[in-house]
Amino acid sequence: MAHLTLDEFTSAVAALGKHYGFERLRDRLAHMNAFTSRRGLNDPRALASRLHQLTGGLRRPVAGTYAFSALWNEMIGAGLGEEGEKKLETIADRVNACLTPEEGIVAGKEAELDEALAAYRETLAAGTGAEAATLDMLLKAVPAVAERLRAPATSSPSVGAPSDAAGDAPEQ
Repeated sequence: MAHLTLDEFTSAVAALGKHYGFERLRDRLAHMNAFTSRRGLNDPRALASRLHQLTGGLRRPVAGTYAFSALWNEMIGAGLGEEGEKKLETIADRVNACLTPEEGIVAGKEAELDEALAAYRETLAAGTGAEAATLDMLLKAVPAVAERLRAPATSSPSVGAPSDAAGDAPEQ
């Protein structure tokens, strides 16, 4: 799985706050033992920073990781409904068909992958909004796909090409 940057994680917490209401989100996370003190958690950025630190960017198997994941999946599921989830599963199979067992992109399947990712994003965005769709895709993506998702929309990076910190493809 790819790892969200602090800014991406903050956007995800803000999306949850928009969906649930910030105070309700904070209370639900507290009841799920994501953190022990609500002190200083007065805005999405502060909450995201604390959760990011406690969960190691969702890499640690701790209560905060499970709480965030449960609320995120609940939000996405509410936006999609059962039919939308089934449609996403079908599209996810198309995405997975373009990946190697080592989680790389199969050579020659870049165009198919881009088409499948576009279909996935479109289906997800219809139920959740564009920003939540992008963040959900990043949460579920393997690193090679996440790099592709973060690349500017005007060009896709070539497979295996290193990228700079901004996510731009290098000039060749």
